[in-house]
Amino acid sequence: MRLHELKPAKGAVRGKRKRLGRGTATGQGKTAGRGQDGQNSRSGGGVRPGFEGGQMPLYRRLPKRGFNNSVFEKVYSTINVDRLNGFEDGTEVTPELLLESGVIRKIEKDGVKILGDGKLEKKISIKASKFTKSAIEKIEAAGGKAEVI
Repeated sequence: MRLHELKPAKGAVRGKRKRLGRGTATGQGKTAGRGQDGQNSRSGGGVRPGFEGGQMPLYRRLPKRGFNNSVFEKVYSTINVDRLNGFEDGTEVTPELLLESGVIRKIEKDGVKILGDGKLEKKISIKASKFTKSAIEKIEAAGGKAEVI
């Protein structure tokens, strides 16, 4: 074997990269293999992955599967303490009474929660599933009683 007979192994040397849009002699000039017109011929053109030309894409046609935490979510009917001023002094307010009087539309799966927004001026005892700290403070400051059921 002589020096002039040495060659790299087959597949070791890659060809020169094609330089697009550099005249017509290269065979890839002018439109550089992108065709004449259209979205894909433009710089930055083309559509996002998964786009099907406006047809409803596959990922939206298939039904959703997998875990969904909404099954375990706590859902309360909520009212603020200022809504309780409509009741008479000494009334025992229960979720059923709130429903009858139209203060809440329905008792959600986890019951009623009393929030502390507003001012309570009546002395009433309230039975509910949950109370905020500020709601308990306002109810007791008015001389009432908050009881968790």
